[in-house]
Amino acid sequence: MTENKPDTQAVPPPAAPTAEEIEQLRQAAAKAEEHWDKFLRTAAELDNYRKRVTREREELVRFTREQVIAALLPALDNLERALEHSPAGTPLHDGLQQVQKQLERALADFGLVEIIAQPGDAFDPNLHEAVSHVVSADHPEGVVTTQLQSGYRLADRLLRPTRVAVSKGASA
Repeated sequence: MTENKPDTQAVPPPAAPTAEEIEQLRQAAAKAEEHWDKFLRTAAELDNYRKRVTREREELVRFTREQVIAALLPALDNLERALEHSPAGTPLHDGLQQVQKQLERALADFGLVEIIAQPGDAFDPNLHEAVSHVVSADHPEGVVTTQLQSGYRLADRLLRPTRVAVSKGASA
């Protein structure tokens, strides 16, 4: 039977590095450190670029959505006016009403919210635009008396204020 014996010959210890080899290692280490720093900076720049492009894309989508919806608001207003002047129960009135509801649903799907001012609501300059002042015995000063045109908000941004008539103090 033969035994597997490890090689008993000793491996000679490595020779001490020369001063030239030590200098080459230092230069290589400095160059590796320089490349590592460049890599980290480039990775950070790429990450910042991705974030900026994402932010710009979201901003462009939001801006485009606002522009398209704002361009459709006059059509929605005209549908409302046409409904007010068409006889109820007629095929024309019913058709206009269906188109209006369809357009309102489509715009709501994109986040459009109508701002309605009821008579008696306090006038809020952040939501309302006063287009006239009315002397009213029924309402205290600074209160909405009539809504003249709906306002709209898209997400947290006011697209168009609600146009209202506001009560003012009784004249003497």
